[in-house]
Amino acid sequence: MKKTFISAAAVLAFATAAHADELSDIQSQAKQLRDQNAAMTRRLADLEKRQKALEAPKPVTINPVDAMAADLPYKAAVKAKAPENDDLCIKGICVYGNIDMGVTYQNHGAPLSPLAVGPLDYLVSKNSNGAYFGAGPNQLSTSFIGLRGKQEIADNLYAVFNLQTQFDPASGSTSSGIGSVAQNNGLTAAQQNAFSDSSKAGQMFNNAAYFGLSSPTFGTLTMGRQSALSSDLVTNYDALGGANAFSLLTYQGGNGGGGDTEDRIYDNSFEYRVNVGPVRFAAETQLRNGGNSGTGNAFEGDVGFDYMGFSIDFLGGKIYDAVSASPLSAAQVSAANALGLATGNGQVAGNVSDNTVFQVGARYTIGAWKLFAGYEHIDFANPNNPLAPGAFLDGGYILTNPNNANFPNDKILQTAWIGVKYSVTSTLDVTGSYYHEWQNAFAATGSANAGCSTVVSSQCSGALDAVSLVVDWRFARHMDMYAGAMWSQVQNGLANGFLQTNGTPGNTGNKANSVDPGIGLRYQF
Repeated sequence: MKKTFISAAAVLAFATAAHADELSDIQSQAKQLRDQNAAMTRRLADLEKRQKALEAPKPVTINPVDAMAADLPYKAAVKAKAPENDDLCIKGICVYGNIDMGVTYQNHGAPLSPLAVGPLDYLVSKNSNGAYFGAGPNQLSTSFIGLRGKQEIADNLYAVFNLQTQFDPASGSTSSGIGSVAQNNGLTAAQQNAFSDSSKAGQMFNNAAYFGLSSPTFGTLTMGRQSALSSDLVTNYDALGGANAFSLLTYQGGNGGGGDTEDRIYDNSFEYRVNVGPVRFAAETQLRNGGNSGTGNAFEGDVGFDYMGFSIDFLGGKIYDAVSASPLSAAQVSAANALGLATGNGQVAGNVSDNTVFQVGARYTIGAWKLFAGYEHIDFANPNNPLAPGAFLDGGYILTNPNNANFPNDKILQTAWIGVKYSVTSTLDVTGSYYHEWQNAFAATGSANAGCSTVVSSQCSGALDAVSLVVDWRFARHMDMYAGAMWSQVQNGLANGFLQTNGTPGNTGNKANSVDPGIGLRYQF
């Protein structure tokens, strides 16, 4: 019995000790959990405090460097949600375009052309005569439809292409400047409609047809039919670049073509562009068609850079066998028919020259203001490779009456321009521009017109001035409404043959002018 009692006591002692150890473990674990819970509570409180601080609105601060940047209005406020991308694209290939149509009045104009890129005499012209009021196509921009693409074909290497056709929305016709010239063959200036020579000559893709390779590191190489570098410069540094009705540089075309508008777009061309930090380089060449062709060799190079809202580009170029087309007189039409020359899509006359061009353009953006300025110097010389009657031109047209001797002395044509654009709101812009162009007297030394400064000859010295003002309101997505006007005046040698000067009986002044107020709508997609 005693042994049994002792055994029971031992078991009880062991059980008590085991219970005490288990209780101690539980108490220790409970303490650890309470400590961990307290730490997590403190951590949660800290996180909530930091979250509230980060979510609280902060005062806007402007970095002095940003104050000179183009995007100051956007850096100075919280950015809005980016608009939804609604480009018409499938697998990197996009349809895009522009349609521009309105009404206009001209105190000195000519009938509407269904073919010209600028279908009216938006800039004072030789045949500007009676008043015009009616449809005003392509005022703020040129209507076009295009197809472009960019696809990655290797690591960081892309294939690119662009096809684009310009047209007249009033008639639906593909733009053909040379066609508009040929349409007026045999007519006097008073009988003509508003023709204007152009690099667009009715081709299926009259504005662009090129492809190439692009790399963010090594630059972009494209080939085919594409705009000249000189055209890109005057467009980028003109406050109203692309506006046929309000920009002298756009309507005249020759400024962007190194002297002649038919070279504003190059055929058979190769272009290379590359950026090295803030500096950019570009080079482009057009290779001649060979034989008796108005598509001659051309070479252009450009260097530019951007810095804190300021942008500038310098360009130099040489264009051979440049052609400026004009309608045939009645006598020239008869002579061309007698010679049995090819008719092609139409016959024209024209001056032929070798041109040397230098351009500089600058732009500065500060807040809502954008300032523009530029200068161009073009030297016209008689061609080293004269063209013969029957020379081929863009679009299948024939040069039946080439003038290879129009520049007995080099003609120096200079153009300077300034402009300003002010963004009243994010959807409303007001733009003003002034353009001044002047030429020297280049008639043959010792001739009757040598050194002349009157309207008696196109080889006399002369000047052209234009002033423009445009208001553009983007009232809806893809859609804007505009109103504007350009006053232009030409005098002395640059006014030779104008109906308002010596072109019609009773007009003996040395100046001609025009004003073209207009309004319109533009749809871009």
